[in-house]
Amino acid sequence: MSRSPIGSAWVLGSTSAVAIAICQALARQGCRRFHLIARNPIANQALASELRERFGAEVTMEQVDLLAANQQPPYLGQPFDLYLITAGSLGDPDQARIQAAEAQAITAANYTSLIPWLTAIVTPERIQTPGCLWVFSSVAADRGRPSNYHYGAAKAGLLRFCEGLLLRCHGTPFAVRILKPGFMATPMTVGKAPPLLCAQPEQIARDLLRRPHRRGIEYIPWWWAPLMLLIRLLPPALAAKL
Repeated sequence: MSRSPIGSAWVLGSTSAVAIAICQALARQGCRRFHLIARNPIANQALASELRERFGAEVTMEQVDLLAANQQPPYLGQPFDLYLITAGSLGDPDQARIQAAEAQAITAANYTSLIPWLTAIVTPERIQTPGCLWVFSSVAADRGRPSNYHYGAAKAGLLRFCEGLLLRCHGTPFAVRILKPGFMATPMTVGKAPPLLCAQPEQIARDLLRRPHRRGIEYIPWWWAPLMLLIRLLPPALAAKL
């Protein structure tokens, strides 16, 4: 049975390069309602203006700092076809090794601050109707690295939490999709990754939208799966050099 196209999208972390590419690809396919949530209102407004002017989309926006203290519980309002979470931050791994505050900030940005939002999305009522949730984790969740183990640990926590949501939604019309990207050609990875290993956000968006209602855990691009298998098998002496 064919699935209906994605007509509305709710996006947390909407100013990330991959979120922008996915929103643009969705709009080209006919998605006409967006709710964009980000910390930077100027960058968020730029995306909203493009979606409105180029595609005639209805766009609402919300400014949220995931690291702000005393945040109000999320209110999602009317349902969306797609819930997309790309929010996250590498932080400063060097400072995190010596400052607990930075280590906690990395954990919050990539895991703990997302729990209230995920809880608000995956409700008993919502998962009984068609829809999908895409959450970006990372290949960094697969094995600890001396260079960024705080980030990897946070993404691993997010991965396991969302795996629980995935299993909870098994057999329901609501599809949970956990994405583990490798390096992407974004401002966050400039100077931190070999260019040949960096996937373009636009290509990732096209790949994901080929099967928008897919559920499960997947590497993007696909070839990160065998690469991470090899990395997980490395002995500690070699893994310490990653």
